[in-house]
Parts: sequence; structure tokens; C-alpha cells
Amino acid sequence: MRILYFDIDTLRADHLSCYGYHRNTSPNIDAIAKEGTIFKECYVSDAPCLPSRASLFTGRFGIHSGIVGHGGTAADLRLTGKIRGFQDQYLRYNWISMLRRAKLYPVSISPYAERHSAFWFYSGWKEMYNPGMRGFERADQVFPYAERWLKDNRQKDNWFLHINFWDPHTPYRTPISFGNPFKDKPAPSWLTQEIIDNHRKSYGPHSACEPSGFTDQDLSQWFPRLKGLKEIRNLDDFKQWIDGYDTGIRFSDEYIGKIIEILKEDDIYDEVLIIISSDHGENQGELNIYGDHMTACHITNRVPMIIKWPMKNWKKEYNSLIYQTDIAATIVEGLGLKVPDFWDGKSFFSNIENNKKFGREFLIISQNAWSCQRTVRFDNWALIKTYHTGLKNFPERMLYDYEKDFHMINNIAEEKPEIVNYGLKLLEIWYKEMLEKEPKNEDPMKIVLKEGGPFHTRGMLDNYLKRLQKSGRQDMIKTIQNRKESYNI
Repeated sequence: MRILYFDIDTLRADHLSCYGYHRNTSPNIDAIAKEGTIFKECYVSDAPCLPSRASLFTGRFGIHSGIVGHGGTAADLRLTGKIRGFQDQYLRYNWISMLRRAKLYPVSISPYAERHSAFWFYSGWKEMYNPGMRGFERADQVFPYAERWLKDNRQKDNWFLHINFWDPHTPYRTPISFGNPFKDKPAPSWLTQEIIDNHRKSYGPHSACEPSGFTDQDLSQWFPRLKGLKEIRNLDDFKQWIDGYDTGIRFSDEYIGKIIEILKEDDIYDEVLIIISSDHGENQGELNIYGDHMTACHITNRVPMIIKWPMKNWKKEYNSLIYQTDIAATIVEGLGLKVPDFWDGKSFFSNIENNKKFGREFLIISQNAWSCQRTVRFDNWALIKTYHTGLKNFPERMLYDYEKDFHMINNIAEEKPEIVNYGLKLLEIWYKEMLEKEPKNEDPMKIVLKEGGPFHTRGMLDNYLKRLQKSGRQDMIKTIQNRKESYNI
């Protein structure tokens, strides 16, 4: 068995052509999807980058692994403590270690561990290649590592190759020489000038008034695709912005195509199990966030999941609610191994093989790096509960109709109290179950709140209030100062 995992950072599912996007961002990914299976409702349990990959590769949700944020205590694996053996059982039985038990030779090409000081990530791999740019690598700089390894090893059997591309992540840095494939293609139509105008009356890092973060810094000196773009003022600004994101996707796709060609040259493409996914999506105007991953919602936490498994007669699409961590468990069972009991990920392999219904009744997805939120995704609803806004204009509860209001324009929490209460009940059930599984451990979200809230906004209040003053939004200062930033969990 050969497995190739394309891990494309910051890739939201609905910006892939095979997921219905109106732009041709992903011809090579689409070709793989056409031969494989698309899981349309796959979510990371914890976003963004550090906690999401921690969940996938450890098999555990952040509430159990301890990793839910990007800094502070909640950015490190929780110590195993007294029960730790000569080797840590949680790392001995993580996803990569399980693949080794299935006699696979696992190799990673990624800067992830260095970028996040996540050195637990090294556990299990036989070989690791770090391009050394801490996540600022372009696909053309990652590709040579993959090309060299495949040409040296592609005829061998029983390997797992993880290739990590970063091009859709801000700031958009696809070489100007690549051109703009979407110059004459319209931007997504859901975002109107009226919505932009409303966003500009509000506030928050990466809002329409400061898409680069907390300032109106011009990044074009280093990243020319953003030339002159300090704010999102109108639809032309948004088009320049979204063209940068979509071009990053297309650039990654271009190099996926080059890797696929290597497999086809030696007639092994049809034998390789291919997985395509991401660590999280990206808000592109939703909830007044442009080009970042600050929320727990179906924009940030929903990821593409495409699997081409040779000789499998799976359906072309599944709409079941699943966690990305469930896919890791499904791969493990599909390789003939038992999923570790302490994993939160559940295997659906036998259900899929036997064409039986699978999936979860509801999902709880979280964010603790830019805000503190937990969202209940159930039926046709997304209920977001905010515990700390991270300097954004969020109420404590937001409810959105997933099908009718995918881009979360109209919060209907006050109109649907019965739906809100039902969602909160599901959250309570999940929370109780999670704490009962490991009763001695403190909820890491509580730790984040104790340490000052989301890592990326800690200590930024005074500077941001000055930014509001400077940009003529003085009326919002009192709103932020009076906001209750820590709600009960």
C-alpha cells in the first residue's frame, strides 16, 4: 500500500471547483476527486493550524490533548503524567505510529513542527524534510523535496508521504510570473457593497478596515499581489484580495499535478491511495473577517476531504457529519488495525465498505487562537457560542441556517430560541462526555481564558483602541471596553 497525503494549508472546501466553486481553482484536484470520493461535511475539531493538526495526528480532540490554541499552556500537549511509560503511550499510538504498525514507511515534507514548536509532531516518522521557511514556503519550493523523494522511492511499496503546501495562507505570495488566472472571472457574488459598508462600520483584526491584522499596513513590499491594498473598501478591493487567495489554491494545484505526473510516469498512480485535505478553511468576508481563520464555524473548521482509494467501490459523495480525526481512524481500520481506545476519532470504514449509514448526529468544533468559541453543527444549523471575542464584534450566541445563509449574514439566534436551546443542550451533552472521559484534566479553553484570552489578541487592546481612534471609529471604543469577555463555559 502506498499513501500520498496532500495537506494544503488554509484551503476552504467551497473554493474548490469539485465542491461547486464557480472558478476553476483546482483542475488537478478535481481530476483526483472524479476518480475518488468527496466527503462534503468534514470538519476539524479544533482550529486553526496548530490544534487542528494536533487532533488529526494524535487522534484526540483538543479538549483531551490539551492543544487548542497557538500560544500559552494550551499550545502544548498535556503532560501524560504518572501513567507515562518509558515511551509516551499517546505518541506511540498516534496516527503516524499506527501507520508504522501497518508496515508503512512514513515520510513528511513540512515546516509545521518548527513553525509551531510542535516537536511532538516528529513522533513516528521515518523521515522528515523541513524546507525551513516556517510556513512561508511556496509550492515551487516544496516540490523539489517531493520530486526527489518520489523519484528515489516511488517503486518501493508500503510508504506514506505527507506533502504540506502553504500557498493559500496569507499573505498571498504566488509569484507574479504565474499571472492571475481569475483576472476576468467574477468574485463570489454573495459579498455585496452593502455588506462591505456595514463591515466598515464595525471593527476587529482582519476586518474590512484592517485586513492585514491590527493596522492598515501595506504588505506589497514583500508580497506584490497585495500592492496598494490596505483596506477592503469596495468590490474591486475584494476582488484583488480573493484573486490572491484563489491563485494560491491554483498554484498549489499546479504542483499537485506535477506530483501526479511523477506517479503516472512509472504506472503507479492507480495503485496509490491519495488523500487531499487541509488544516482549516479561511474566512473571506464572513463575520467581517478577511483572510484569516479566527472563528469556530463551517467556514473556518470545514475542510475538503477527498480520498481516492484503489479498488474501493465507495460512493462519489457523502454528506455525513464527520471530524477529520474520524478519517485518520477510518484509514487505520482500513489497513487492518484496531483504532486505539483513547482516540476520539471514530472509524467509519466498515460502514462505508458495506454501504451503511455513518456519521455523527452533531459536531462540536472549537477555536481558541483568535477568539474563544465552540460551535454546534447539527441538522441545518450552526450555533456559535462565544466565550471571548478576541476584539471582534460578536454577540455571545449566533445562529445561522447552513443552507439558506451559508455565509452567515443574518444572525437569527433571537428569532429561534428553541433551536438555540436545543443546540446548547447538545453542547452540554458533549462537554459532559468529554470531561467524563478524562475527569482529572481541566478544559483547555478555561486555561486560555485564565491566561488572558486568545493568544493572538492578548495585550493588543490599547494599541487597537488607538487604531480605532486614528481611523475615526471612536464610537466603538466604549463598546469594546464595556464588553464582557469571558462567559461561563
